[in-house]
Amino acid sequence: MKTQYYTATSINGYLADEDHSLDWLFQFGDIEEIEGVQDDYPPFIDQVGALAMGSTTYEWLIEHENLLEEPEKWPYEVPAWVFSSRELPAVDGADIRFVRGDVAPIHADMVEAAGGKNVWLVGGGDLVGQFHDHGLLDEIILTVAPVMLASGAPLLPRTITTPPLKLVNVQQYGDIFAALTYEV
Repeated sequence: MKTQYYTATSINGYLADEDHSLDWLFQFGDIEEIEGVQDDYPPFIDQVGALAMGSTTYEWLIEHENLLEEPEKWPYEVPAWVFSSRELPAVDGADIRFVRGDVAPIHADMVEAAGGKNVWLVGGGDLVGQFHDHGLLDEIILTVAPVMLASGAPLLPRTITTPPLKLVNVQQYGDIFAALTYEV
């Protein structure tokens, strides 16, 4: 069982632009149709037993997938924890647990719910940083897109220098993405 941060990023380390948009990423079309992605993403998802995300990520999903009107489009079959200091709308029928505060005790609940499978930290970067701060992050999987953003939501707003991350895998997806897997 691992706690993994799997995300897409610009070359210079942004998850979203200054308007919280992912248009820079969607210009490449359906990500899962890019050569190689279809070989790696489904096995990754099959090993996920629970996931967590911050409120900005959750709100983006609700808005872009129109989930309040079309809750059947909720993309996850496993329990999801949404970290927020605000009240957020729930998606009907989805197993979503709204939480706040220290990530450590909540991580224990997530691990239990995952039943031996992995915990996926969907985003954002600050939330993932909190898991890292508590020694609860095992792996970072970055799908690097060939774009530069001037500003936006940072990949992981933390200094991580000692010990350095250990590169354990490099994968090329078509002529677009490089996937880098690091052990923490």
